[in-house]
Amino acid sequence: MSSLQLRRRPLLGEPAGWGDSLHPLLQRIYAARGVFGPDQAEHRLNRLLSPQQLGGIERAVALLAEAIRDDVSVIIAGDYDCDGATGTAVAIRGLRLLGAKRVDYVVPNRFVHGYGLTPELVASLPSHAQLVVTVDNGVASVAGVAAAKARGMKVIVTDHHLPGEQLPMADAIVNPNLHEDGFPSKALAGVGVMFYVLLALRAYMREQGSFASGAEPDLSSLLDLVALGTVADLVPLDFNNRILVEAGMKRLRSRRGCAGITALVEASQRAVSTACTSDLGYAVGPRLNAAGRLEDMRLGVECLLTDDPVQARRYAELLSSINQERRELQAAMVAEAEVMVASASHVDAQTLGVTLFEPSWHAGVVGLVASKLKERLHRPVIAFAPAGEDDPDHLRGSARSISGFHIRDALAAVDARHPGLIERFGGHAMAAGLSLRTTDYPRFAEAFDAVAREWLNEEQLQAVLYTDGEMPAGMFTLETARLLRFAGPWGQAFPEPVFENRFECFSWKPMGERHLRLSLRDPRDDGLYEAVMFNAYDGKPPPTMLRAAYELTINDWQGRESPRLLLRHIESV
Repeated sequence: MSSLQLRRRPLLGEPAGWGDSLHPLLQRIYAARGVFGPDQAEHRLNRLLSPQQLGGIERAVALLAEAIRDDVSVIIAGDYDCDGATGTAVAIRGLRLLGAKRVDYVVPNRFVHGYGLTPELVASLPSHAQLVVTVDNGVASVAGVAAAKARGMKVIVTDHHLPGEQLPMADAIVNPNLHEDGFPSKALAGVGVMFYVLLALRAYMREQGSFASGAEPDLSSLLDLVALGTVADLVPLDFNNRILVEAGMKRLRSRRGCAGITALVEASQRAVSTACTSDLGYAVGPRLNAAGRLEDMRLGVECLLTDDPVQARRYAELLSSINQERRELQAAMVAEAEVMVASASHVDAQTLGVTLFEPSWHAGVVGLVASKLKERLHRPVIAFAPAGEDDPDHLRGSARSISGFHIRDALAAVDARHPGLIERFGGHAMAAGLSLRTTDYPRFAEAFDAVAREWLNEEQLQAVLYTDGEMPAGMFTLETARLLRFAGPWGQAFPEPVFENRFECFSWKPMGERHLRLSLRDPRDDGLYEAVMFNAYDGKPPPTMLRAAYELTINDWQGRESPRLLLRHIESV
């Protein structure tokens, strides 16, 4: 297991211009995240980057406007994760708002069609389909786009994944991460790219006089969907994404969001009126993702498309049930993976690129196993499972990485050194997917570890938890917790504040089998504070005097709120 170091997050500049408008604690937190004054914290929609800066968008918009005008059949080809589901819902709702009458969708079943616009998925499309629009996929779908073109369809690719060496021969490609694209932000999620296409389409239709006889469609009604997909996909929350997410959270909290997201928040026992990004990332997103992992993501898309609150609650209950099944399956698989890691025959101390495979594992859950093991080992991890009952000769792998080790580039390096070893791969810096022949697994494991050994250094292999320093005495209050909760939006690359202080453990007791409930005393003023720590109890008592890294959160129990420390790390002092 990797040891953890606490380091204080440095200020990236000096706060300026706040005056008395912002609490000094928040000024310090913002400055450590590159926000130094009010202008950088005003998340107004009119400050979004212009859609016209996205390459390929003019051609895509012209094709979509033509399709709406000529009433052709449009098929949205989505993806089976939360970003893909929300992006599909945004595409369908948005195009219908803009006048499309014949718009439908398909989502690949990961066990039948594989990832993206594959030839197998194209073969399942109805014969009347004339225009295919991919969402959150497609940039690697060379064969799938060719198959669609061979059937006489036009294809628009909207994606945010990194491209391979060859681009598909689509009629238009909109992707800020294409090598020559000049869009200033490379952090848009798939749902964000689709939303931008809709913004550009509305502007184009405005210029064509399409709204002369009536009001323009209000695309801001889609922003809660954009927020959910952006947060759940763990893309960096740069300034542009924070604008999108903050606008979406405001719609959700004011109960102007779609019925499905509202129902999912309520199904997770969260309050809609005080929902924040962590609720989307840890409660709503996993419920949607569970459908794509174990069942059919069409359940998730339908939940996001319905306007009937009763129907939305039914979908939310079903998705919650599937998610509970996913959690139980994940717990069993992680336990098996931990046994493997403890065995030197699978992973020894010198292994830097970790690969794990168990024939009984579920292909829809291996990404979560890789994520858990990556957190424990602080090494890049790829977990594999059989591709399916009807395809025992192939494996599907899901990779998770650590900072400084670009996992997709690492797979590209393996592919270049061992042509044909990997059959398909794609992804981002921190997560990727791949497939290979079962018989090639041992050779791949060696090749991946070899790349990791070459690329990783000791600094990268040191697990670090960055904190925002000490919480001042007397500020462990509900008011401070509320201030922090809504000061974001927090997320990837704009993390929720973590503080570190010394405490005396006044009392403690186990909470369930693996969790701890503690009462901590602040020696500076004798304040006594409730704290919890999850997955931390190993049968031993916590230290009497300790240093803790923690988030200051709100405990809402039966309508009564109180401040609570959510411990991320403790060590004896």
